[in-house]
Parts: sequence; C-alpha cells; structure tokens
Amino acid sequence: MEPKITKLVEDPNVYYTVFWSRLKKADRYEIITKVPSVAGIFELYYEDKYKKLNLFHISKAWYGGLRNRLRKDTDPELEEDEKKKKILEDNDILYRYTVIPSYADMSDVLYFFASTYRPHAHKVVSSGRYESIFVNEVSEDKIVTVD
Repeated sequence: MEPKITKLVEDPNVYYTVFWSRLKKADRYEIITKVPSVAGIFELYYEDKYKKLNLFHISKAWYGGLRNRLRKDTDPELEEDEKKKKILEDNDILYRYTVIPSYADMSDVLYFFASTYRPHAHKVVSSGRYESIFVNEVSEDKIVTVD
C-alpha cells in the first residue's frame, strides 16, 4: 500500500483518508535509504516493557521532507527536549508516515489528530478552509491514531 491521502470535499466539510506506511523500527540508515524526501506527516512510537506501542510524537515535514525530519527526530543526540531525548535513548523507536503534497491538507490532517488526541493541549491550526474535518485511517499494521 502506498503512503498517501485522498480527499473528498462536501462543503463545508472535508473527508480525508490517510494511508499509512508500514510501521518500521527507526534506523538512521534505513530512513536515509527508504523514506522519501517529500512532504508529509509522521508518527513516532516506542515500545514499553509490556510490548505495548505508545504514540509519543506526531508531526509534519514540509521543508526538507520526511526523510530529513524523521532522521532528525529519531536521533537522541539531536533532540533538545529532555523528555523526548530520554524516550529515544531508552526505547526502541518505531515510525510510520504518509505523503501529503499540500501544506493546507497537511495542516488539516494534523489539526484533526492533535484536536482529537490532545484536545486541550495542542497548538495546531487547521487551514481554515472547512467547517469540519473528518479523517479515516488505513493501516496494514491495524494501528489507528484515533478510534
């Protein structure tokens, strides 16, 4: 399955379908050779001692693309936030991504995830083009960010 999004506009609403890449263990060499250097969003997970996956970071990559952003955000030596740095140092990190060539669409999808996953603790802004944003996720790994 190709990582991408599809979009259906029914004014004043928009319906996105996010097709995620397979979940992969973060490895700098794998990221450099396998992840495209295009715009998109990605998620980072860590596996706890009970082998449960925990989402700890979701972000967009515009300038520099997914490859550069994932490479940077999975390297504890480059992380400035102490909490994230500790997670990166102490755990196996997994990632997945989707390609989104439109900055406005990327903003809408990320806004949906942020407002649903952390409704009172996010600062993400939508594109402002739609009254309501709906997102459906397709993942071969059967992992969805929002139920």
